[in-house]
Amino acid sequence: MKQTTKKQAATWIWYPGDFEIRLHEKMSVKRTARGVMYPAYWRLDRHYSNIKFRYIYDLPEEEQITIHAEGTFSLYIDGRDNYRSADYSITLPAGRHEINISVYHDMEAPALFIEGPNIRTDSSWEVTSYQNEWVAVGNWTFDSPDNPPSHFRLSLTPQEPVSEELRDGYPLLDFGRESFGYLRFHNLTGSGTVRVYYGESIAEALSPDECVTLDRFDAHDAKEREEEGIYTLEDGKAFRYVWIQSDPDVRWDSVSMLYEYVPVTYRSSFECSDPKLNEIYRISLYTLHLNTREFFLDGIKRDRWVWSGDAYQAFLMNYYSFFDLDVTRRTLVALRGKDPLTMHINTILDYSFYWFISLYDYYLYTGDFAFIQQYYDRAVSLMDFCLKQLNEEGLVEGRPQDWVFVDWADFQNTGAVSTEQILLARGLEAMSLFASLIGDNAASASYGALAEEIKSTTLRLFWDEEKGGLLHHRVDGETRPTLTKHASMFAMTYGYLSSEQRASVISKVMLNSDVPKIRTPYMRFHELAVLCESGEHDYVRREMLSYWGGMIELGATSFWEEYDPSLADDAHYGMYGMPFGKSLCHAWGAGPIYLLGKYFLGVTPISPGYETYRISPNLGGLTYMKGKVPAGEGQVSIEMDFTSIRVESTIGTGVLALISAEPPLCVNAEARATGGNCYEITIERNKSYSITYRSEA
Repeated sequence: MKQTTKKQAATWIWYPGDFEIRLHEKMSVKRTARGVMYPAYWRLDRHYSNIKFRYIYDLPEEEQITIHAEGTFSLYIDGRDNYRSADYSITLPAGRHEINISVYHDMEAPALFIEGPNIRTDSSWEVTSYQNEWVAVGNWTFDSPDNPPSHFRLSLTPQEPVSEELRDGYPLLDFGRESFGYLRFHNLTGSGTVRVYYGESIAEALSPDECVTLDRFDAHDAKEREEEGIYTLEDGKAFRYVWIQSDPDVRWDSVSMLYEYVPVTYRSSFECSDPKLNEIYRISLYTLHLNTREFFLDGIKRDRWVWSGDAYQAFLMNYYSFFDLDVTRRTLVALRGKDPLTMHINTILDYSFYWFISLYDYYLYTGDFAFIQQYYDRAVSLMDFCLKQLNEEGLVEGRPQDWVFVDWADFQNTGAVSTEQILLARGLEAMSLFASLIGDNAASASYGALAEEIKSTTLRLFWDEEKGGLLHHRVDGETRPTLTKHASMFAMTYGYLSSEQRASVISKVMLNSDVPKIRTPYMRFHELAVLCESGEHDYVRREMLSYWGGMIELGATSFWEEYDPSLADDAHYGMYGMPFGKSLCHAWGAGPIYLLGKYFLGVTPISPGYETYRISPNLGGLTYMKGKVPAGEGQVSIEMDFTSIRVESTIGTGVLALISAEPPLCVNAEARATGGNCYEITIERNKSYSITYRSEA
């Protein structure tokens, strides 16, 4: 417990994670299928309904405080629990005392807000769920008695359709691009039924029997719920088009929408010599923004759920665009949920491993040790749960009740899957770092040793010298001959392969047309990142233009869950056995944000929070590019063509790495030769650097 008389703004406080977990519970049942609730099919954890806060103060004179609570509360001082108060205004005695406040709320996460001249609720308070633990409270930016955590809402702004036309006598509205929000009817009159059919495509909106989302309401009832002549539908939907049918007597003046969003700041930019690539970048940002909501969602039409594998990529894209840490932290906390664990995150084996890796990335990009410390115990219990599934060979296997996903692809995930071993090893490396930061050196060494053992075993049992990569799975002690890209590319990403093995994977696996192709942006994200790390930027640029550019040519205003150029017409919209089951706005479709920021502009943190970082720009077949990458609270700006590079940074100390056919020149810095035609220049904050060089291209 801490004692303090510092004057800080009061904030609402709660049991750590409970605000996020309650918000996740509410969000996870928002999905509908043709007007019927379609909840997430994993356990939805709940907040602790009964908690107790404590705080020690030392005041020279008595002080009056005001108390607000989400739930019922009782306060007592110095352990005198037979002398409790539920008054909203209390005078605290002078001197050194301990406050205890119990709060109960069954429907929402119990929360507390206290404000006085000196005594105020903030992060220095502690809380217990009555399980023999006192922990630091959770809090955020809820800093007003009138703005408790349960009132959290996203922002809204009105939008009008860009066009309206009649189809079969009924109005079809086009809002111009993919969007999410609440449809509004202005000045409804008459009686009868109104039926609304939503579509991410025209074809979906015009398919009343097949569209995924719809609404139906009675005009008379709606009229009674109008505000200032406007009836707003209760549930938000994802759509670009809406087709509205109504009984003959129903009329309205116009239809608009309330667009719902998180007001993020677009902190990154990218512009280059290829207009199509510029458009791909712009649409990628918009796609990610639409899915940046209470949490990082997979898609805004379907599923509107928080998936760990999807979030792993959204986190990385976010670090190269908005750098919004509030959504990031909420997502990490919600995904982890509460103990005891009986199933993996989202029921998927690999998605538990992605959570550790995401937490590691969070620390690398932010340097926020306090967050790691607060949720370290939950990381430990999740890893303990995962390690119970090691088989006699020391490899992790899925249980019958687990979904071993890896990717939407035609391969068997029975036995020990090589990709799972690589992801677990990386998760163990993350845990080794966290334990070291916490000061548990024994645990750090144990996690690290097990990571090395799993890596060694995986390479020994799955590496195929002739095929040049890691085989897919091992069943009953026998490694099957199936070769896929997934394990090899993750092993490359995490630095588990020798230079010879890396070269083999690139030529024999990644660029081998006989190896099954990756169909979704989900794994294309990792595939193209690995190719960039191997210097195949020009290939990656052409792939982005073909794959993401192909969606744009089909009219995409946000990027899809999957794209198959061999399909024709409305067949593009089908998935999961539904003609319009495919999400046309999926977070993992925004991968070019990450590829262009990290591998073309070339900015990567080396030490946590961008204290040190590296800039390795690569034109990749372009003639010119410029852009900005957020770096913690600062940013790095790069501009490059065949003869010059300009760099400016407002944070940390960086190293610019470049390749030049002749020694580069920089007026205010020295270019150090590092071998061959490679050079490095130290970049200091708040200085501008102009480098003249000669490209090898």
